[in-house]
Amino acid sequence: MTDRKDVREERAVYVISVAAELAGVHPQTLRIYERKGLVQPKRTSGNSRRYSERDIDLLKQIQEMTQERGINLAGVKLIIEMEAELDLLRARVEELEERLDGVADARGARDGQIVLLRSVFLPPWGGGSSA
Repeated sequence: MTDRKDVREERAVYVISVAAELAGVHPQTLRIYERKGLVQPKRTSGNSRRYSERDIDLLKQIQEMTQERGINLAGVKLIIEMEAELDLLRARVEELEERLDGVADARGARDGQIVLLRSVFLPPWGGGSSA
């Protein structure tokens, strides 16, 4: 289910001049960021750029990395890509943990208790009758 806040953040409503002002950069800087693949604004049917709240947040993050931390644009792009991959991995871990909890609940395990499973095979070094 899509959250209303997510929809607002994704709506591309800001023209380039407003987006630049909100992010504290020059409009030409936004064009450079787009060419470098750091941001992908939506396009209108007339091919005008439109930026969303999420884009503005990303632009501010890029500015902070370049201006305050001294990271170049190639480094910023790599960081953004790694953060996106990390977000996907975290979501996958959460999904797998939920599935694992479901399996544990189905087997009767509660609150992280270890459930011992008995093997149907006996090790060759003991436990069975000698031949």
